[in-house]
Amino acid sequence: MNRQKEKRNTWYMEAGLAVLIVLTLGTAGMAGRLSAGAETVGQAGVTEDAQEEPAAGTADQSDSGQAETAAADGQYPIMGESTVTVQDMVEYFNASGEPYPAEVLSTGGADSIETFCQMYYEEASAEGVRPEVAFAQTMKETGFLQYGGDASIEQFNFAGLGTTGGGVPGNSYPDVRTGIRAQIQHLKAYATADALNQECVDDRYEYVKKGAAPYVEWLGQQENPEGLGWATGDHYGYDIVGMIQDLME
Repeated sequence: MNRQKEKRNTWYMEAGLAVLIVLTLGTAGMAGRLSAGAETVGQAGVTEDAQEEPAAGTADQSDSGQAETAAADGQYPIMGESTVTVQDMVEYFNASGEPYPAEVLSTGGADSIETFCQMYYEEASAEGVRPEVAFAQTMKETGFLQYGGDASIEQFNFAGLGTTGGGVPGNSYPDVRTGIRAQIQHLKAYATADALNQECVDDRYEYVKKGAAPYVEWLGQQENPEGLGWATGDHYGYDIVGMIQDLME
């Protein structure tokens, strides 16, 4: 009887030990699964962070693009809307103290500075050129309509079109408006490849590389990235921008 009792006790002990082992292994397996689950969540978090990094990179590229745009905006576009009025141009001319050459320009249809400025405003607006750009260029080229260079006032050539130095007088036009239109069309040729809106009166239009100088500053060949431009003088376009700033003040 004692031997049978001992066998039963041994069997119970072995069975209990087996159950304990099974429970232990089960607990360890569950812990392993929990640990693996925790690692998966952690990896998912890293993946989401990694996905945020390209987004940040995109933002950086956008900021860079904005910086480039800001740099471009720092230049003065030839084309575009303008806040300058005819009266602003009239006042700018009058502030120079130079007399308006009414005796000559009236024969071409502009008997007063008001009429002259109105023509600039209308012709520039017709082609999408900023009026102040063309007007300031004229003031620079002619010394506020006093001339003194190779071209003469009787030619109604207000921006030295065709003048190449050495006494070459350049182009002549039948009246003030036509001379203004030719200048503005020439400016548009430098600024953009867009077609003209009015009949071309600029006989040098075809010689311009279209869009080579979208900004006033680039009208000077020495400052133009391609070495192209309206004039060869130092800071030609920058001088015009300075005059525009004075005009707008």
